[in-house]
Formats: sequence, C-alpha cells, structure tokens
Amino acid sequence: MEKIQMKKVQLNKDEETNEKNGCDGKENNSTRKIYLDYNATTPLAPEVVQTVTAAMSEAWGNPSSSYIAGRRAKEIINEARESLARMVGGHPQDIIFTSGGTEANNLVIHTAVKYFKENNKHRPVGPEVQKRILGTSPHLITSCIEHDSVRLPVEQLVKEHDAEATFVPVSKATGQVEVDDVLAAIRPTTCMVSVMLANNETGIIMPISELSQQIQVVNQKRVASGLPRILVHTDAAQMIGKGRVDVQELGVDYLTIVGHKFYAPRIGALYVRGPGVTTPLYPMLFGGGQERNFRPGTENTPMIAGLGKAAELVNQHCEEYEAHMRKVRDYLEERLHAVFENQGVHFNCRLKGSKRLCNTSNFSILGPGLQGRLLLSHCRTLLASVGAACHSENGDQPSAILLSCGIPYNVAQNALRLSVGRDTSKEDVDLIIEDLKLAVAQLQ
Repeated sequence: MEKIQMKKVQLNKDEETNEKNGCDGKENNSTRKIYLDYNATTPLAPEVVQTVTAAMSEAWGNPSSSYIAGRRAKEIINEARESLARMVGGHPQDIIFTSGGTEANNLVIHTAVKYFKENNKHRPVGPEVQKRILGTSPHLITSCIEHDSVRLPVEQLVKEHDAEATFVPVSKATGQVEVDDVLAAIRPTTCMVSVMLANNETGIIMPISELSQQIQVVNQKRVASGLPRILVHTDAAQMIGKGRVDVQELGVDYLTIVGHKFYAPRIGALYVRGPGVTTPLYPMLFGGGQERNFRPGTENTPMIAGLGKAAELVNQHCEEYEAHMRKVRDYLEERLHAVFENQGVHFNCRLKGSKRLCNTSNFSILGPGLQGRLLLSHCRTLLASVGAACHSENGDQPSAILLSCGIPYNVAQNALRLSVGRDTSKEDVDLIIEDLKLAVAQLQ
C-alpha cells in the first residue's frame, strides 16, 4: 500500500499562527499535526510527484508539435487518458481534460442548456408538443446538496432567465436524493438531471444507477413523443479513490473527475459518453483544436501525467485503499462513542438505509459552547473542518446540508467532519481523540 506521509506535519511558528482549523497559536515547533481533512484535498502521492517531475523535464514539448519532444508529450497525455478511462470503465475517447471539477461541471451545465435550445430550433414535432416546449426555457433538475460548482451556475442561469431549475430535497430519513422525487420534478422542458455521486460532508452515496435506469425509461417515452432527451450527470469528486466507479453501471452521460481528491494534481477531467456523437458537448472556450475542440488550450502535460498516474494507482489498489480507510474510520467512530458517550455524541452521517463513503465521519459532540469551529480552534493536533472548505467563510452558521438532512440546528452547529486518508492509522485516531477530549474540557 502506498504510504502518503501527510499525517505528521511539522509547522513552523508562522504557519501555526495562520492555521485556521488546527491550532490555538500556543503550540511549539515540535507539535505533531494529524491531517483528517482528506475530503477537502489530498497530498500528491509520491509516485505522482515523481511522474510530474519527470514530465516537466522530459516532456516539455508542445503536444501538438511533430518533433520528438512534442510527440513524447502527446504520448504521455494519451497514456493518462487511457488510465482515467480504465478507472471509470469508459473509453479513452470519452475523457476530456479540464482545469478541474468546477470547469467540468460548468461545461456540462452549459452543454445541457445549449443542446436544448439548439435542438429545439429544428425539432419536427406536432402542434401539441410544440405548444409544450417551443419558446420555453430549458429546465434543469439538481439537488439541494450539490457542490457550488453545480448549484451556482444553475442559479445564475435562472437569474439571467436562461433556464428554469428544480432543486430536489434530500430525504431526512436517508440523506439521499430520492429517485421518485427527481422523477416527479420532470417537465416536458427538462434537459438534464445532475446529482452528485457522494456527498462531501455526510459521505452519503446517492442512488445514481437507479436514477439513470429510471430516466432511461422516461427518455424512451419522451423520444417517441417528440420531447427532448434528458441528460444525466454526476459529480464523482468524492467517490473516486474511495470505491470503484463504473460509468457503465452508473449509466450516466457525464461524470466529473477531480484530481486533488485522489492524490493527484489540481486538474480534472470530464467523462462524456461518446462526446459530440452519442452525447452532446459544447465548448465554453474557443481557440486551438486541443481535446478535439471541446476544450482548447495547450495541454498541461505534467499535471495530466500526474492525474494519469494517480488513476493508475486507483486502478491497482482501490479495494486496498477502501478497506484500510473503512477500518480506520470505523475505529474512529468506536473511540468517539466510547469517550464521549456520557457527554453525548451524535453521528450525523449514520442514516438508516444509506451507504456512505469509507473514509467520512460527520459527528457532533453535544453541549453548549462546543460549536465545531470553536472546538477545532482549541485543538492542538487535529487538522480538520466542519464541512466543505468552499463554505469556510460561513462562520458559526451550521451546514445547510446537515439541516437539509434533518439534523437539528443546535446539533448541526457542533458538527465536525473528519475524513481519513490512505495513510491514517489507529494511532493517529488515538491522538486526535485525546486532543478533542482536552479541547472539550477547556470549553466547559
């Protein structure tokens, strides 16, 4: 198993003072830090660092050039594309490299809206269907717990009157998006459903396969009656590297890949089932012919090489990674329950009937004055967060995702999200449990 030496971080005094989530400014240079925020980002795997470094020195040529340095860069990009395709069960031609998950998600949403508008201009339909869809705005369906890179583009389209949208709630019983709720939200003008594969805060895994199967049935009827096909997208940022991802099993048209969530560089990719042929894809940028004109711009060969290497590691070791992280996560929750049973601890991610990521634990230590951010500010060892890093500016406001899952306000306000990594050990867990005990004692 690859060892990622990230759990023991030595911070100098300036870094300690500036660390928002993991210190109170009193520790000395020898204080050991344990990182348990792997859902926010991961370090580069050593093999990935080596691959990126080698590509920087050996594959510096322009991949579009015909001389040897350019050809070598092109070969590396193609090899990475093949590794990513294997990782998600697709074909190399289905992989489009992007700057990251945000661009990939925006590209899908942009495509769905444009495809609806372009397709309906020339669609030969009867007067009844024409009355239902022509001259109307495209309709998007997503969930109320999506990442901002899905939620905000959709909201912006609605604000600009370029689309209509339905944000489906999650079940308070399971924390999942219910397939029936999505189906009930479908309109004649619905052009896309976008639901994340696993939630970044709770770790709850969504029923994407079932959803895709049901939409496929709906699409057969829609096509027969002249209505536009509904495209299906899932953001797999949190799932990749923590469990097998297979686009054939999921049945999606688009799947977002985010490198920095699985020990790769901070770039990404988009899986598209037959881009431009089986499934529409419209570029947002215009320039060169890179990525078959879907995403122009000279490719970042070293980062793509690193992404490919990280995908190769997942292909080889995914089950091993998953088993280790689940074992450590379960031990963490056992220790939390044992130590804080009298105090009271609520596991916000344990929802009946749901599966969750192998590495994620979202919990609240109950009691007044134990708000998540305040508790973390008194921890000397633990580096973690209360939820999504993108929402770190929200102060003591509880997570909207937890509230939507039915977690009471005062419980959600105390929430901590700990996410373990490939190298997290039981010894690390023991240390952070002691750290939390001391922090709780200081606040009571």
